[in-house]
This record gives sequence, C-alpha cells and structure tokens, in this order.
Amino acid sequence: MNKMSRNGITVNDRNYPFPGRTAVVICLDGCEPAYIDAAIEAGVMPTMKRIREKGTMQLAHCVIPSFTNPNNMSIATGQPPAVHGICGNFLLDPETGEEVMMNDPKFLRVPTIFKSFYDAGARIAIVTAKDKLRALLGHGLKFDEGRAICFSTEKSNTTTREEHGVDNASEELDIPVPSVYSAELSEYVFNAGVKLMTSFMPDLMYLTTTDYVQHKAAPGTKDANAFYEMFDSYLTKLDSLGAAIIVTADHGMKAKHKTDGSPDVIYLQDLLDQSIGEGAARVILPITDPYVVHHGALGSFATAYLKPDVDKASVIEMVRATEGIDLVLDREAAAARFDLPADRIGDIVIVSGENQVLGTSADRHDLTALDVPLRSHGGLSEQVIPFISNVAIPDLPEAPALHNYDAYYYATRAAATAFAK
Repeated sequence: MNKMSRNGITVNDRNYPFPGRTAVVICLDGCEPAYIDAAIEAGVMPTMKRIREKGTMQLAHCVIPSFTNPNNMSIATGQPPAVHGICGNFLLDPETGEEVMMNDPKFLRVPTIFKSFYDAGARIAIVTAKDKLRALLGHGLKFDEGRAICFSTEKSNTTTREEHGVDNASEELDIPVPSVYSAELSEYVFNAGVKLMTSFMPDLMYLTTTDYVQHKAAPGTKDANAFYEMFDSYLTKLDSLGAAIIVTADHGMKAKHKTDGSPDVIYLQDLLDQSIGEGAARVILPITDPYVVHHGALGSFATAYLKPDVDKASVIEMVRATEGIDLVLDREAAAARFDLPADRIGDIVIVSGENQVLGTSADRHDLTALDVPLRSHGGLSEQVIPFISNVAIPDLPEAPALHNYDAYYYATRAAATAFAK
C-alpha cells in the first residue's frame, strides 16, 4: 500500500512529496475557528494575522465523531476512520464485548504517514499532549536508530530512547512537566517543537495539544485569548525557522449547557431502559477517556447496541423524536455518511444538537469536577475547523471538500514548493 518513487511517497493511496524543509502540522485540540478570529481581533496574534493576509486561511471539516482519537489518526494517516479504523476514543470491542479505550495500535488498520516516511529515510518528530495518542501516532517507528522521536508531554520525564527516541525528554529539552489540567501542557508541545526544529531537524513534525482551555473558556474571553497569544509566539518562532506549517484542529467546541449553567444532558441509557426495557440496549459514549475533568464523559455523539429482538426502526423513531436530538441513523447509514468502520459502531448512531450532550445513565456521570458551564464536542456542530498555512496555497478547496486529514498532503507540497523556489 505504501511505496517510494521518484515522485514521492505513496501512503494509503495518496502521494506525498518528500519535503525540502520541515513540514509541520499542528493540531490545535478543540480549536473552534472563532477562537482565532477573536484573538486576531483582540490584537494578540500578529503572526496569525500576517498569515491570514499573506498565507492561506480556510475552513475545513473534521471527521465525525468530532473527537480526539479519530481525528488525530485521520490526520496521521491522511484518510477517514473507515480506512484507518479508529472511530472514537472508546469503543465496545466486537471481539471481546468489553468496553475499552481505543488507544492500542491493534485497532489501527493502515500505516501512518509517519511510518511510511520513516521507512523511506525521513526524520520524524511527534509531540502529543495526551499520552492516549502516543502509541497510535508512533506505531511502526524504530526509536533506537536515532531518526524518530515520539512522546507525550504528560509523561515526558519518563521517556526512554528505546520506546520514545529520547531519554527523559523533559530533562533533555529543559522543559518541566506541567499539570495535565493546564494550558501549560499544550505550551510544552509548542516549546518542544521549536527546540526539536534546531536540535533534531525533522523532515516531518506533528504537534498535537489538549483542549483543556477550550473546554473551559469561550472564544474572546481572557483565558482563551491568553492561550492563543501564547500559541502565536511559538508559531512566530516555527515560522522564522523556515518550517512549512499547516495549523488545523481535531474538532471545534460549543457551549453545552442550559441558561442556568447546568449541563444540558440527554441520558440515553435511561431513555432506552424506560422505553424498551432494561438490558435491551447498551449505550457507548466514544468521547470517554481518562481526562473526565474536561467534559465529564459527555459529548454530542453516541452509539447503541440493541438486542436482536428489538425493533430497530421504532427505537430510531423514538430517539429521533426526543428534544435535543439532531440525528439518528442505523449502522449502515452512519458508516456511509461519516466514513466510519461499520464493524466498530453500534446498531444505531445518535448525534445531539449544538447545545446538548449525550450521557448514559445519570448515576454514571460524575459532574462534580465541572467548575464552569460545560463546553464539549462530538457532533456536527463541531465539524467546522480551521485550516491555515504559512505558505500561500493557490486553489485550496474549502469545507466540506477540505478536511483536516488533508494536512500533510498540503504541508509536504508547501515544503517542497517553497524549498524549490
């Protein structure tokens, strides 16, 4: 499926030129386009403002569900979940019937762009804020040869050369390990990226952050603008070092609460238990991950498995009629519409509206850690994301034709073209 030719490297049926300078893709977790617009308007992103005027700034679509793992792996493979297999942060494993995190490389069905470039002789640097992504992003890389680095900022003081390409990355890069629940976790990613540009000189680099700030702060607020001001300072440095940069996101972010500030939740397991009987359906929330302080495991996308004797059509009709539900599809329709692997989703897929989230049962969600009104993602309302290049890209398509998983397709071309000039 992957081959090297004089015209470039073919990965998962797409061709990528070998870049003449570092091709960097930055995934700003949870970056609703309004964050960047508001920060530019506030005067705190001068480099981004210049890029908007001289480079390329478009809107693109992320994949649905608009969650972290499926979108990061779409960017990393250049393809949607139907191809790479990662359709959530969390799933019901069809082989075991157990609910598990979808962070094991065994779930990945195709090689990443990083592995294919590495196999062709490239130097690869990957820094992720979230450790749940590290094994997936680094799958297939050989770290003992000195050409690959892949680590998470939250575990950066425990890295080894054999497993991550660097011994104690925090000490090596002279960056202290921040709290998982902080803006500094993402700042570490940017800081590491700048330092690796000069100390490691990668051909491809991937920097992916956490959406801690975006879950808490709306666009244009003090905390949000401070985050994007910080990001702009590192973007300035990466740009000055000659990188060809694409900035995109894994998903947007919307308010998911009532006027009184309480979460606006539709508890699907409770709804189905009351409607068709306990045990007749099993709801899975693909947003589920270790970082529940962010969102309380509440997002706008869910899937449900039904017992064989349950009338699926009547369940779809009942759920679709529930206030706050945006879309209900059966497995086949959902797989076709959203490019999902049909064998890894339930019998029905449910998407809630812009300001609602989906839960299982009320007694299974601990919302005590939510110290501000809930902001979350997962649905169609969080599908529009930024797609920004510091290099002008003529005739770049817009959403819905343009996706975040086109990032390396355009980043490597920008790097090759800019170098040739």
